[in-house]
Amino acid sequence: MFYQTEAKPQGWRAVAVFDDRTDRLLYLGRSSTQVRAGFAEAFFEMLDEEEREHVRSVALQRWHGAPDAGRWMHQTNLNVPSLAKVARIA
Repeated sequence: MFYQTEAKPQGWRAVAVFDDRTDRLLYLGRSSTQVRAGFAEAFFEMLDEEEREHVRSVALQRWHGAPDAGRWMHQTNLNVPSLAKVARIA
């Protein structure tokens, strides 16, 4: 039997951690550098103003294990983006 798997699965993600609801995936990528570069824009595209007020932190997580049998491991917390920072970058 042959199982089709990716050579290099997307193994990093940024997750918004809220104070009043379940966590939400913001960005998925192949490297921590890619996720760090893209999660701020996704933060403002995916979350409305009311939701952004309830974000307690943004977790950077890495997939640990086989593509079909593993778990997400917390690596660090990223800075919660602000509109001023995003405007300066753009």
